[in-house]
Amino acid sequence: MGCTFCNIESLNIILENNLAFAIYDKYPVSKGHMLIITKRHIENYFQTKDEEKIAIMELLEECKRYLDKKYKPDGYNIGINCGKEAGQTIMHLHVHLIPRYKGDIDDPTGGVRGVIPSKRIY
Repeated sequence: MGCTFCNIESLNIILENNLAFAIYDKYPVSKGHMLIITKRHIENYFQTKDEEKIAIMELLEECKRYLDKKYKPDGYNIGINCGKEAGQTIMHLHVHLIPRYKGDIDDPTGGVRGVIPSKRIY
């Protein structure tokens, strides 16, 4: 079966550069939720080479500009799950770029701290 993200030909790539590509998340948290994925199969962020980190960040900025024009979100969350215990389900590095919209939840305080719900509001 292989890695879902390594089968690039089967993915609908929105943007890319030499070391990474972006697709819409198959199970989006919000309208426009994108994944920035390394072309080289590595499990998590801590295995990246410096040039891959740069490529990811450049593509992240490009994706933000794209989403700003297309959906006009009010904010963003950026997240990387590293390891099963952190919630990673596909063991190929991918960065979540999640557009946020005013009113999408009652109180967005805490942002990414919400990965542990009882720790979100402080």
